[in-house]
Amino acid sequence: MNKALVIRSTAEEVEIALLEDKQLVELHREKKAATAAVGDIYLGKVKKIMPGLNAAFVELGDEKDGFVHYLDLGPDYNTVNRYLRQAMNGDRNMRTLTNMKQEETLPKLGNMSDVLQQGQLVLLQVTKEPISTKGPKLTGDLSLAGRYLVLVPFGNKVSISQKIKGNEERSRLRRLMHSIKPEGFGVIVRTMAEEKSVADLDADLRTLCERWGALTDRLKTVNSPQKVLSELSKTTALLRDILSDEFDEVYCDNEELYEEMRQYIRSIAPDKENLVKYYKMETPIFDQFGISRDIRRAFGRIVTIRSGVYLYVEHTEAMHVIDVNSGNHIKAGSGQEDTALQVNMESAKEIARQLRLRDMGGIIIIDFVDMNKAEHRKALFDYMTQVMAHDKARHTILPLSKFGLMQITRQRVRPAVEVDVQEKCPFCDGTGTVRSTLVVVDEIEQDLRYLASTQRLRSVTIHVHPYINAYLRHGMPSMRMRWMWKYRCRVVLKPLERLNLLEYKFLNSAGEEILT
Repeated sequence: MNKALVIRSTAEEVEIALLEDKQLVELHREKKAATAAVGDIYLGKVKKIMPGLNAAFVELGDEKDGFVHYLDLGPDYNTVNRYLRQAMNGDRNMRTLTNMKQEETLPKLGNMSDVLQQGQLVLLQVTKEPISTKGPKLTGDLSLAGRYLVLVPFGNKVSISQKIKGNEERSRLRRLMHSIKPEGFGVIVRTMAEEKSVADLDADLRTLCERWGALTDRLKTVNSPQKVLSELSKTTALLRDILSDEFDEVYCDNEELYEEMRQYIRSIAPDKENLVKYYKMETPIFDQFGISRDIRRAFGRIVTIRSGVYLYVEHTEAMHVIDVNSGNHIKAGSGQEDTALQVNMESAKEIARQLRLRDMGGIIIIDFVDMNKAEHRKALFDYMTQVMAHDKARHTILPLSKFGLMQITRQRVRPAVEVDVQEKCPFCDGTGTVRSTLVVVDEIEQDLRYLASTQRLRSVTIHVHPYINAYLRHGMPSMRMRWMWKYRCRVVLKPLERLNLLEYKFLNSAGEEILT
């Protein structure tokens, strides 16, 4: 499978598109002024104990307070609390947890009010980002994720990913990690570690230990409440988690981010450094790779599949609901039952893509076209399980109910991706009155006349909507050619889908926008 990562950077955010076989399957957005992200570690202050919920709200220094349940403090919370006190007092042994004494584990049926007090400082990690009105969800079980390993402080256990199936390989990795892991730390071996050398695993382990040491040093001077250790940026974290031999290209239109990614890949996989390419073309990067078009087609309440089948996608606070409609899908010679199966199969593939693309989590209810045969219902369930296998988020799929509904639960750690595909009416600009579409052509010519005659420009580039571009190029000679002869000025037309139908922009030879 061909995989590519395309990254667009703006002043407000970074957008990351994952393409599989040139089809958009994931879209991630990272605000440059982002707050709590999954994996961030905070030194927080307990704001309020909620005995009825057996939980607490924790002030983090961000817009929203975090929430931690007693069961999420983890069995080693007393040890974490002792580490926090000693680290804040400058004990350098906490960098390596040398001779760190394990405190008594928390009882499973304890009360939050017996463990935390209002105003107490706590060291917690984000497990779920703020969603809607809810603040971030927190845990006391700290961990640091690397490319091949996850470092778990205050433990000694070595766990192997269940996706590594070979018994010999599992035994090799277990023996290896027991021999190189430092005292006082546990390790989770990730799927990417399969068949990797001792040097690769040891380098990843050393990097994670250095991050733990940096966290310890920071605790000596930090003022609470405040973030004390940031997870990697979403772009770098994606590279860490999904970079594989199937990856062919990574494109980025921001030079600073491009250098950051090259440096990171150089540290984890030097042979793949050249996969990262700096995009310099004038055409916006998402337009060049057809991502803008895919986004407009894939997001919104109605999603159309090429065969004529379409989906209704509705979002509520509690769940997501998807309704499958056959539309004008008709196959000659097929009965109703076979047609229903084919429609449902096509829909299942697109639904699996939609769940990844929109990052929908929680409960998803799918209303498929009714099928009477039990073997068809089982075939649909097996196919949905197959197409969902590429989804890295934890999920559970239930067979179809007697009402033809399929229930899916999918891990939700961040808000679902939402893209507003509705635009202000390009004709009336929201006023309700319409002007002729030919007016825009006259306006373009008036501006061109001014720039060529008064400003003496001899070359201009005009960004226009693709429909206007086609109109100006139509015929022999075209409108564009007649303008060039008439005003003795070179005219270059650039179609941009993101422009409204009646919107246009003039650029000079240096690529700077001209205000007319």
